[in-house]
Amino acid sequence: MNMETINKEELLFYIDKETMQYEAMRTIGRYLTEEELDIAKDGLEWGLAFDIETVYNTILLEMINEKSPSTETKA
Repeated sequence: MNMETINKEELLFYIDKETMQYEAMRTIGRYLTEEELDIAKDGLEWGLAFDIETVYNTILLEMINEKSPSTETKA
């Protein structure tokens, strides 16, 4: 695929307030306040950015390994 045909603005991962509220209700039995949503947003950003380099490397290495021909030898 040519880089020019890739939609560079397309989201690859997305968590909206509705999803966060669903998880809050499921986990703690209530919806979050706006203040709590701000705290949750900060936590999500921290958690997702904490070691994003490892996440990227893992994804890309798995992708490469799945596309590589098997290096197994027959006994």
